[in-house]
Amino acid sequence: MEIRLDQVSHQYDEVVVLKNICLSVPSGRITCIVGPSGCGKSTLLRFMGGLEQPTHGTLTQLGSPPDGCLNALTYIFQDFALLPWRTVEGNVGLVLEDHRLSSAQRASIIADVLARTNLSDFATALPKQLSGGMKQRVAIARALAVNPAVLLMDEPLSALDSQTRELLMDDLVSLWSRTPFTAVYVTHNLQEAVRLGHQIVVLSRRPGRIHEIVEVDQPLETRTMTDPDLQKKHDHLWGLMREEARAADAELVHG
Repeated sequence: MEIRLDQVSHQYDEVVVLKNICLSVPSGRITCIVGPSGCGKSTLLRFMGGLEQPTHGTLTQLGSPPDGCLNALTYIFQDFALLPWRTVEGNVGLVLEDHRLSSAQRASIIADVLARTNLSDFATALPKQLSGGMKQRVAIARALAVNPAVLLMDEPLSALDSQTRELLMDDLVSLWSRTPFTAVYVTHNLQEAVRLGHQIVVLSRRPGRIHEIVEVDQPLETRTMTDPDLQKKHDHLWGLMREEARAADAELVHG
């Protein structure tokens, strides 16, 4: 499924957050959104997920959800949002409980997504027994359980240390390589963006406008930050963002 945004603008009272956003999120690809603090990245994601409506402009969903889709638009957040009294399989199964599925169907879906996220051996563990990286794997497995048309990922790795982030990026690449999915991935981390994004949308400081859209053509599974071409993409993105980030930081401190 594809999402298109046409002339999307938004303001809270007198504060204009986003201005004239025109964007296509293509099916079967990962779109990363980067930009300085306060530029409206997460707000844009909420619009795509239907949690808020923009002041101006339209969002359109094109195409059909995949077969077996139980929830077309599904979020993954940075704080995991796991129920501490439920096991891993219980947290994953939570999103299936309001759907008309047999016990056997639910068990099959849970077993499948736990296997895909390397969590099968931790099915009966409680969240308090898991590392941060394992908790985020559970959140990813829970999102995959509903076979979404679009994954909406809001800084999903920002609470993790650098080594764990690398491992989780490898996991996401492996998942996408086996079964390509559509995703919108908001991040401050440019290495995450060039490692995971097929297209990278760079927003300006507030009011957020599209400064540039950078395409990354290398296959996900071959990307490493030792690749000179990928490093050039990273440096180009930082060049676009450096002054915007400095100005945004000054606004946050003095505004």
